[in-house]
Amino acid sequence: MKKYVMAIDDGTTGIRALIFDKDANLVARAYRHVKQIFPKTGWCEQDAMEVWKKCVEVMKEALNSADIEAREIEAIGITTQRSTNLLWDKDGKPVYNAITWHDTRTAEICDKMNKNKKMNGMRALGKIFKGMSYLLPSMRRMPSMARLITAADISFTPVPSLPKVKWVLDNVEGARKKAEKGELFFGTMDTWLLWNLTGKKQHATDFSNVSATSMYDAFKLKWSSIFLDIFDIPEEILPEVRDTAGDYGVTEKSILGAEIPIASMVADQQASLFAEGCFKEGEIKCTHGTGSFIDMNVGSRPAASLHRLLPMIAWRIKGKTSYLLEGMINTTGAAVEWLKENLGIIKNPEESESIAFSTEAEGVYFVPAFTGLSSPYWDAYAAGIVIGLSRRTKKEHIVRAVLEGIVYRCRDVIEAMKTDAGIEIKSIKADGGASSNNFLLQFMADMLNVRVERPKMLDTTGLGATFLAGIAHDCWKEEDVIQLRKIDKVFEPAIDEKKREKLYNGWKKAVKRALKWQLE
Repeated sequence: MKKYVMAIDDGTTGIRALIFDKDANLVARAYRHVKQIFPKTGWCEQDAMEVWKKCVEVMKEALNSADIEAREIEAIGITTQRSTNLLWDKDGKPVYNAITWHDTRTAEICDKMNKNKKMNGMRALGKIFKGMSYLLPSMRRMPSMARLITAADISFTPVPSLPKVKWVLDNVEGARKKAEKGELFFGTMDTWLLWNLTGKKQHATDFSNVSATSMYDAFKLKWSSIFLDIFDIPEEILPEVRDTAGDYGVTEKSILGAEIPIASMVADQQASLFAEGCFKEGEIKCTHGTGSFIDMNVGSRPAASLHRLLPMIAWRIKGKTSYLLEGMINTTGAAVEWLKENLGIIKNPEESESIAFSTEAEGVYFVPAFTGLSSPYWDAYAAGIVIGLSRRTKKEHIVRAVLEGIVYRCRDVIEAMKTDAGIEIKSIKADGGASSNNFLLQFMADMLNVRVERPKMLDTTGLGATFLAGIAHDCWKEEDVIQLRKIDKVFEPAIDEKKREKLYNGWKKAVKRALKWQLE
């Protein structure tokens, strides 16, 4: 191989370029903040032209800082935040800003579409098969049955691209007419960057990104004609869907001074799963950031979920598709920031580790439901609570309870995954900024009774895109990813089963008190 592979990592608040050598060592990094635009309460947008401009800036800066020429780059991989998307015309001009994944303007659209007759019929049929699957669990791993079982709890939310595209077509003057004439292009941010990098020659995305849009049938591997019809979205605007590691064309020579192959496109959480080497059924990674994303590789067949976990495509390489189940926890790093910013009982997030190690929670529980509870409870009316207080309670107990609460939520999700996938879990690979907290990972090992591994590089999304691009160019093989993955620390369970279950039973009592709290 040539000496290096570059990754472009477009996140929610910024974009970075990373350059890795043949041993997967990071040799250069450049970053630019991307402005968040808030036109109204609950709305969040980005200027897509700013994202593109800063993408070029970070690529050039990374090359310059490492004194590397563009011709020395073997390939480029692109990883992006999922579901943030936009529409643009044939000249490359966006018809509206990119609408981010956490924008909630389409809540009313989703509520209306959830009452659609087709949706009601799908859910009714799904509930029949879901009920049958309790008696015949093997049904959950049969693709045709898994699709029907998943339909039992299917509903639209503002997060995916689907309702956002409808909003733009219905609210931006002339957008729908242009779309119907085939004069508009839809894309998530990976598609937008690819379009510009290749000089408007490539309009494509990959299976991992498209499976997060709610516009694609991950079970049948094709665009969902039912959902596109319900939301009145013309299929002509949609990109080609390609393998995650493959041929996406080359960069326009004028951008960096050389034509560089673009060899991977992958969604951020799937990129992390790949970088952690989770290639076998039952292997899990947990990314701790502002929230936590827990993803389990479920192999070559999609798994139905009885707990509304998300069945998605992990990646597709050389025509072989791998699937995952995902559970999301809304509040992780945000809970630690709450201790600092709102309560003022820690000076910085790092301090929470030593405080938590210095004491037991002594019966205090914290339920991190600042924005309701997601997987597997799905209760938007749940409220965050601290319970079990006594005259002995000190701030140290609260700090520990907050970190423990994050781990209890992880166990909630993983217990649901074990049931849905029918797979026993032996280890977890933890990454993301909050995974630097040793107490958090030790308590994960204790409560889940599994080995927890932390890699040296906690920001694994760019590394995953790099590996995938390198694999497409025969620089590496999947087994090389495991060999090149560098482990920083391993955490082993250190409490007995009796204590583990006593603590978790207390947690479940606390959660019951938090549910439906905001309902009158």
